[in-house]
Amino acid sequence: MRKRIRDLNIRIGTMQPGKRNAITDVPGVKVGHVTLNEDLENEECIRTGVTAILPHDGNLFRHKVPAASFVLNGFGKTSGLVQVEELGEMETPIMLTNTFNVGTVMKGTLEHMLEQNPEIGDTTGSLNVVVGECNDMYLNSARLLPILPEHARQAIDSASTEVEEGAVGAGTGMLCYQYKGGVGTSSRIINDQYTVGVLVVSNFGQRKEFELARYKDPLMNDKDIPDGSIMMIVGTDAPLSDRQLKRLSKRAPIGLARTGSNVHHGSGDIVIAFSNGYTIPHFAESDFIEQKKLIRDDSKIMRELFQGVAEATEEAILNSLTMAETTTGRKGRVVEGLPYDLLNK
Repeated sequence: MRKRIRDLNIRIGTMQPGKRNAITDVPGVKVGHVTLNEDLENEECIRTGVTAILPHDGNLFRHKVPAASFVLNGFGKTSGLVQVEELGEMETPIMLTNTFNVGTVMKGTLEHMLEQNPEIGDTTGSLNVVVGECNDMYLNSARLLPILPEHARQAIDSASTEVEEGAVGAGTGMLCYQYKGGVGTSSRIINDQYTVGVLVVSNFGQRKEFELARYKDPLMNDKDIPDGSIMMIVGTDAPLSDRQLKRLSKRAPIGLARTGSNVHHGSGDIVIAFSNGYTIPHFAESDFIEQKKLIRDDSKIMRELFQGVAEATEEAILNSLTMAETTTGRKGRVVEGLPYDLLNK
C-alpha cells in the first residue's frame, strides 16, 4: 500500500495541517474524480481522467466565489482564466483533465451547470467554465480522445470531502520527476481560525532535479517525454479579495521550487486560487453597493496564509509522488512509483 509523505516520517514546514491534510479541510470544498484505465490493441492504452474541485457545496453560478490565477510559465491550454482575471470571480467547479480534452470537459461542465441554472443563456448572462490541463501522452493514448462530457459530470457528482491521491482522475497518466505523479493534496491551519488547502496535478521535472530523493536512473529516455506541467489549486475560507488571492497564488510556486523544479520551457505551471470566506451573489439586492469584510494585507493572518500555501503546495506535490503506483502505458512504457528507500529522511 502506498503512503503519504507524513506517513514516511517526513514533515514539510512547521505549520499544522488540517484534519484530513487535504484541500477539503477548507469547509465546503469537495473533490471528485473519474479515472479511465483500459488496455487496447497495438500497445495503445487509456490512462487518463477528470478531477473536479467544488469551491463550496451550493450553487456556484448564483453564489460565485472570489478567485484569481497566476501563470508562472504559460505552456498550457486552460479555459476560463481570462474572465477570472478580469472579474475576479469563479462560477463553476474547477475542472482538471488532459491537454486534448479541455473542450470536452468544458462541454460536460456546461451541461451540468445549465441543468442547475435554467436562466443561463436565457434571462441572464453566459457562463465561464474553468478547465486546466496537463499532458499525459507518455502513458496515455491521447489521440484516441476517450474522455466524454459525461465524465466531467460524473466527477462533479462524485465529489466528496475524501480525496483520492496518486494515479487517479486527471492524474492517472501523469509523471513527476520521471516517477509516477498525479494528484496530491495538503492543508494548513491559519491562526487557529482559517484553513488553506492545495490540490495539485503534478506532471513535470527531470529525475536529477528532485531534491528529496537520491538519484536513480529513469526507465525512460529524456527525449521521449514532454517538459510537463503542474496545475496548482489553492482554496481557503479566509475572506480575501481577488487581488489578495492573486498574491496568495504567487506563493504556490515557492513550494514547487522547494521540490526542485526549474520550470522548463515547455511546462505549463499554473495556479488558480479561490476563497469561500464569502460569496458574490449573481442576483444582487443592490445594483450599486457591495460590502465585504476582508483580511488586512499587513495582518499576521496574511503572513501565515503565504507560508501555508508554500508548505501545502510542497507537501501536495510530494503526496502526488508517494501515493502514485507504478503504471504501465502505451508502447509498453513503464513509469515506476517513487521508491521510498531513496528518500532523504
